[in-house]
Amino acid sequence: MKNALLWLRRDLRLFDHAALHHALASGATVYCAFIFDRAILDCLPAADRRVEFLHDTLAALADELAAAGGHLIVRHDFAETAIPALAAELDCAAVYANHDYEPAASARDAAVAAALAAAGRTLHTFKDQVVFERDEVLTQAGQPFTVFTPYKNAWLRKLEADPAVLAPWTVAPQAGRFAPGHSTLPALEALGFARTNLHQLGIGNGPQLFDDFLGRIADYGVARDFPAIKGPSYLSMHLRFGTVSIRHLVRTVMAMSARGAAGEGGAVWLSELIWREFYMQILFHHPHVVSGAFKPAYDRIEWESGPEADQLFAAWCEGRTGYPLVDAAMLQLNGTGYMHNRLRMVTASFLCKDLGIDWRRGEAYFALHLNDFDLAANNGGWQWAASSGCDAQPYFRIFNPVTQSQKFDPEGKFIKRYLPQLAGLSAKEIHLPRNPVVEHDAARQRTLARYAVVKTR
Repeated sequence: MKNALLWLRRDLRLFDHAALHHALASGATVYCAFIFDRAILDCLPAADRRVEFLHDTLAALADELAAAGGHLIVRHDFAETAIPALAAELDCAAVYANHDYEPAASARDAAVAAALAAAGRTLHTFKDQVVFERDEVLTQAGQPFTVFTPYKNAWLRKLEADPAVLAPWTVAPQAGRFAPGHSTLPALEALGFARTNLHQLGIGNGPQLFDDFLGRIADYGVARDFPAIKGPSYLSMHLRFGTVSIRHLVRTVMAMSARGAAGEGGAVWLSELIWREFYMQILFHHPHVVSGAFKPAYDRIEWESGPEADQLFAAWCEGRTGYPLVDAAMLQLNGTGYMHNRLRMVTASFLCKDLGIDWRRGEAYFALHLNDFDLAANNGGWQWAASSGCDAQPYFRIFNPVTQSQKFDPEGKFIKRYLPQLAGLSAKEIHLPRNPVVEHDAARQRTLARYAVVKTR
């Protein structure tokens, strides 16, 4: 093979990269390309932090490729047609990429494969963004899991039986095979996007964030629930875009745990990584969850609609519900593109079970605003909160936004950060609702009645 094309997508790194390893090992001269896919970007607002993050990441990747003797080709086009055209332009016999499990991405890849095949070229894809994918973790009956804990146990057993799955894909020994040239990264403004407050948010470098997290991972199991303290890893955006290797993360934490250095927090964080893969395999095997409930019976729920519901939804979006923790969380999302995981559960529960609004409206809002938006995780989290998902919270368990606030932000430090007008209130007063759009106890009763239709049919 003379030339090959590496198609970068959710794997923006050179380290421990499956598709890149195979492209270089093929013996071909390897070109590297990223497509700012208009099928995605044309739907986004001009001030989208994710596009800026991608642009900055690609600039760093281009420098890394240049140091290895290569270059990065960047196009702003529809990937479905741009990749076959680029392969023809560069006379590449094969295109290498890593698997993407979302339904739209699968359809795109099928179209690319067909176009390449029609021209006598081949698309090769590989597992990279997960440890186990698709049908690799199944029940004893050979079926996909739909409950997390049995899936987690089977996942861990499979890893114990085959630890080599975490071995890194080597790249450096083959670096001399990169095609020389100059990178072509258009300016962010040329793509139709503007600079945001991204660089004020401490999103940082993925490997550096991981190193920082390892120093406090032992406390993760407790610290992760308190939004006012530095508890999470803050790696979700880097996992989403593949600036870090999932294999490297898992094998590092497993090695620390083996020598007793990760504490209880290491096991809890590993569970979170397994949750990520659980939701990915749910999406892969049950693509109907993109638009409907995993449990179809929950599609019978009659959500609030009409002008009043629209006003309530707007109040939720804008942080005007009157419940301080909910409002602070929504202001955090709107202002930074990030929301603490505990608060994602609280705000989602509030929308569905206090306001009675369809979870799909909240899911779409998060999809537009979250820096780390991932379809599988976002959908799974919202369906969990709405009790319509595969391993969902029972419908009669409804988060109380006041008690959640008292428990997880006891001194109101997080609330005061995003609602400074409440800074003068005591630790007791700050959690209490002010001019609330609904009364929680009454809303809870309406929710129990709303969900009863599922129970009685």
